[in-house]
Amino acid sequence: MKVSGFSFIKNALIYDFPIAEAIKSILPICDEFVVAVGESDDNTLDLIAEIDPGKIKIIETQWNESLREGGRVLALETDKAFAQLSEDSDWAFYIQGDEVVHEKYLDTIYDGMLKCKDDTRIDGLLFKYLHFYGSFDYVGASSKWYKHEIRVVRNDKSIYSYKDAQGFRKGNNEKLRVKAIDAYMYHYGWVKEPATMQSKLENNSKYWHDDQWIDENVRAEGDSYAYDRHVNELKLFTGEHPLVMKKRIEAKNWKFDYDISRNRKSTKDKFKRILQKVFGIDIAYKNYRIAK
Repeated sequence: MKVSGFSFIKNALIYDFPIAEAIKSILPICDEFVVAVGESDDNTLDLIAEIDPGKIKIIETQWNESLREGGRVLALETDKAFAQLSEDSDWAFYIQGDEVVHEKYLDTIYDGMLKCKDDTRIDGLLFKYLHFYGSFDYVGASSKWYKHEIRVVRNDKSIYSYKDAQGFRKGNNEKLRVKAIDAYMYHYGWVKEPATMQSKLENNSKYWHDDQWIDENVRAEGDSYAYDRHVNELKLFTGEHPLVMKKRIEAKNWKFDYDISRNRKSTKDKFKRILQKVFGIDIAYKNYRIAK
């Protein structure tokens, strides 16, 4: 079985993306890794090139900055990397620049790929998610955080990145048939020094919105992102972070403390939880089909 990893990135140093940790976290079970590196204003290209020259293939790309709706440019960059995977690879392991896999899940993921390799009904593997917020000590607990997403797909070129690169579809907008595995993706996109977080939001918003919207909804926040102002429900993280994140966590230079007794459960979340607990009904959006 051959496994190819793939990702995309731009301005990783300016916006403090843990892309090196992301790649390193899954590299042990990948035979190759393709990274689409967009033209950057920092040394992102050198950062990627230094990780593992023997396994990593870099393709240099130009982002279409004119695309300012729905995050479409992110999906296009994902597809550029996917298109460059070796034809003889069985599986494609996708990871974004702010996602990391704990080393304790690598065997589970590899076994999942091996078991499904010859089952052509299975298009991919579905991961659970932990979304860290504010610091490395808290994870999002409300329904606004997606609980699952596809991160391993078959190396089938009819598969493509969907909408803003959160997931995948194939052919004529068909949802993938996936197998759920007992492995988590750790999402660190909302854990940055507050000024860097604000800069990242201003930059990334241009891939979804026009300048007026950004002025009114992002720049109006000021120079530093106010984590407290935007939080509604968190829970303490009591586990261990991936080893590749150790240095980054030790270097954290800002403080964020949150009293979980202040959690504000929305009416929407309460309703969803009643449906799930009492009736076994999950109305969360799902960009996939679970294989039986």
